[in-house]
Amino acid sequence: MPSLFRFLTVVAVIAGIVYGVIFALANFVNPKPREMSVTIPPDKFLKK
Repeated sequence: MPSLFRFLTVVAVIAGIVYGVIFALANFVNPKPREMSVTIPPDKFLKK
């Protein structure tokens, strides 16, 4: 039974580290806004 607790502790620590990394990326990294232009072929405007 102690090996189960050790395994669950290791999994919980790894999950906490992953959660912390995702939280840090979501809050401290700001994406640079930029313009987007998409070319649409004229065929899309024609009604069939």
